[in-house]
Amino acid sequence: MVNRRRFFTPRGCDDESDFLLAGAAAALASSVPAIAADDAAATKAMKDSGCTKCHATDKAKKGPAYQKIAAKYKDKDKGKGDAEAKLTEFVTKSPKVKMDDGSEEEHKALKDAGQAKNLVQWILAQ
Repeated sequence: MVNRRRFFTPRGCDDESDFLLAGAAAALASSVPAIAADDAAATKAMKDSGCTKCHATDKAKKGPAYQKIAAKYKDKDKGKGDAEAKLTEFVTKSPKVKMDDGSEEEHKALKDAGQAKNLVQWILAQ
């Protein structure tokens, strides 16, 4: 009988092949992109919160298009990785926003953190 080298790790791998398989699975999992935003949930959140009164995906209404918002936050990010956090802060607070016509309004805030996260991910994907 051949004496196989045994590995004891917190993951429960007990021999070399299990250890290599676990390593390959971990490498593959880290290379898969993050889960995309739920389109249906984002659309529902936008409608329920009144976002669609002022915003559209690809054209300006009273407020900027979601594509323009995504570009703005991605440009400001410049590799820092904080675009999602900054946009989340904006949609969860009620800051005054200046409209194209020069008027100011209080931006409506999303109260549900899960909805806000999904909506922000959806906007940044535009």
